[in-house]
Parts: sequence; C-alpha cells; structure tokens
Amino acid sequence: MFALVDGNNFYASCERVFNPALRDKPIVVLSSNDGIVIARSNEAKALGIKMGTPTFEIKDLIAKQKVLAFSSNFALYGDMSQRMMRIFRDFTPDIEVYSIDEAFLDFSGFKNMDLKQTGIDLRKKVLKYIGIPVSVGFASSKTLAKVANRIAKKFMKNGVALIDTPDKIERALKMTPIDDVWGIGRRYSHFLQKHGVKTAWDFTRLSDSFIRKNMSVNGLRTKEELLGISCIPMAYHPEPRKAIRTARTFAQTKSTYDEVAEAVSGFAADCARKLREQGSVANLVTVFVRTNRFDKKNPYYANNFTLQVNATSSSIDLIKAAKAALKIIFKEGVLYKKAGVMVSGLIPEKHRQLSLFDDQNVEKHRRLMQTIDRLNNREGFKVVRFAAEGDFALLQAAKRHPASSKTICWYNAKQYQSYVYVLRNEE
Repeated sequence: MFALVDGNNFYASCERVFNPALRDKPIVVLSSNDGIVIARSNEAKALGIKMGTPTFEIKDLIAKQKVLAFSSNFALYGDMSQRMMRIFRDFTPDIEVYSIDEAFLDFSGFKNMDLKQTGIDLRKKVLKYIGIPVSVGFASSKTLAKVANRIAKKFMKNGVALIDTPDKIERALKMTPIDDVWGIGRRYSHFLQKHGVKTAWDFTRLSDSFIRKNMSVNGLRTKEELLGISCIPMAYHPEPRKAIRTARTFAQTKSTYDEVAEAVSGFAADCARKLREQGSVANLVTVFVRTNRFDKKNPYYANNFTLQVNATSSSIDLIKAAKAALKIIFKEGVLYKKAGVMVSGLIPEKHRQLSLFDDQNVEKHRRLMQTIDRLNNREGFKVVRFAAEGDFALLQAAKRHPASSKTICWYNAKQYQSYVYVLRNEE
C-alpha cells in the first residue's frame, strides 16, 4: 500500500506560515522574475486566476480584488519542504521525494495498520509542527495513490482518501478526468479524448492491444496501475543531477560589487549544499548577471563567466571561485536585476582524485561542511552561514518571518531567543 502526500497550495501555504494575517485572503506566488503565476491559494483560484497566467494579464484583477502577490522565495520553500519530509519519515522510512511538495510513502511492510487514521495523524503532525496543510491518498499503486490524493484534496473534509476495494477504484476512476491521470501527457490526453475517453475509468476499458499500439508499454503500465496493480517501483535514490543552478531575481536592483557579491556567495553556498546532498563534486563554476531587459532608461547588459576548480563541494571553495568569476564580468554603474551560479562537470565524490596541489584544507573543509550541514539540518535553514553571504538576506528573513523562524539576525537574538552563527573564511 502506497500513500501520496501533497502540500496544499504549497508556496502560498509557506507564505501564510510566517504571516498568519494572510489566511483566508487571496494569494498568488510569482515566478523568479515575477512574470507568471506559479502558485495560488484557494481564494485566488476562486477568482479565476489560472496557473501560469502572465502577471500583466491579471494586474487589474489583483488591484481590484486585493490579491496579495509575492515574489517566489525558493530558499524558504526548500527549507519547509525538508522539514515536511522529515516528519513523513516518522511514519515510514521508505519515502520517495517526488517534488518539493510531494512524496510517496510505502506502507507495504505494515500489517493491520489503520491507514485512514495514519493519514489523519500525519496531517495533524505536519500542520502542528510545520503549519502546512497536506492531503493524503492511499492506494495499492503509485498512480492510483495520485488519484486518491486528488480526491482527498478536492472532496474529503479530513483530507484523507483510501482506495482499497474494486468498488472504490471504479468510483474514483469515474470521477477523474483523463487529463488528470499521472503518466497521461497533453498529447495523449487529446488523442484519447478524440476516441471518446473522458475519464480514467474509460481508459481502463480500452483493450490492451489498442493501448500498446498507440501508447507503447508505458500506456499498459498506466492501465495496470489505475486498476491497482503496482508496476512502478519506489525510487528511493533519484538520479543525481548533472548540473546545479541557483539564481534569483532581486526585489530591488543592485549596483555595487559588494551587494551582488553577497548574493552570488549565497547562491554558491546553496549549490555546494546541494552537491553534498547528492554526494557529488563540481569541476566548473559559472556566474551570470543581467539587468532588467524591460528597463527602457538603461542599456541591457548580460554576461557570464566560467572558472575551472579542483573537484569540490566545499562552500568555501565555491564562494571564492564565484566571487572571482563575478569580478571579471562585473561593471560599475550597472543596475543588476538578476544573478546566479551554476556548478557543472559533476562527478561522484567517491571518484574524486586528489592532485599533487591539494593540501590538508581538503579534509578540514570536508569536516567543516559536515558540521555546518548537521547544524542546519537540525536547527533550520542557514542558521550557520558564511560571512561572505552578508546579512542583508538575514535582515529580510527576520523582518518577513518572525519568531517562528530560526533564520534570523544575530542582533535580534534577545527578541527571538535564537542565534545565527557566522563563520568567517580566510578573507
């Protein structure tokens, strides 16, 4: 038996965690450059705001209906996601993190478990400790668990749906549109609808030969999954990424090197953390900057530079490399709107070869990074951070996320009863 747990309106819910005054108000979260809507609260959905809608198209609606729009804060959302996944592991160690707000949980080894009550308990615990509402769908296959989760979110007051009998499977599939089935893309959805397939149940009534001819073996697998026959195994260890990129559009333009360097240093540290999470090291560091292409008063400028480094996942090494690359492309007097860091040339850390020029700092950095990661995983996002990242982001975090957040400025320690420790590198 599998469960799919999904955070409801996750990005919008994260914003509400740190500002309870936003509850029951229409909220939209915008993409990195505030170009499109990437998340909506239920109240915003009720106003007819669609996912992916360009911001300029609903500008008047936002003003008229007093919709609260937020620029995306992926660092915050990532931290909330990690906290949520840790709670999931309190219920079963067998977890597949499917996306930032979704995870499959495998309960196959549990006998005589009251699954519905387990789902209720899980929802209560996440809401209590994280403040995020979730929906839980149980079924005997991952695709059917997706269907159950949709039903839990849309129709169940307690947010939990259990599909465990043939009758329940039939009812659930009949109320699921074909374009909402996991594994049925837009192209196949249009094709199937032309052949009279409107629901998931209609799809399971198709002959195997028709599905194999038009959708290959993957279509047959989806049919079996919808009928409750598990064909898709849990992916406990996702494939490591070949490149890691962290970028941000600035709320206010930055013009000085120090301002941009602080942001770039933070991006480099985030890339380093993600490298360590997947057990990789990087050989290349790329830094890019750009101005606002829609600013007619100032000329558009965009540039990037790549430096080669000795294979590393050390935040110290990557911050140094990123700042060195930034110095090459930085122009004085330019108003920068966005910057980012990408690390590439990734190889598994266990395949890293030491060179004659490596020194004892390699082992020191490794132990230091392990300590930093352990503290941050335990206490919260970037409780321990590097001085090169600056305090601007911490100031914004403290103003935006009050006492419930542990990511705060050290000079607010008395007020919030928490601390931020600063590690200064060789500079």
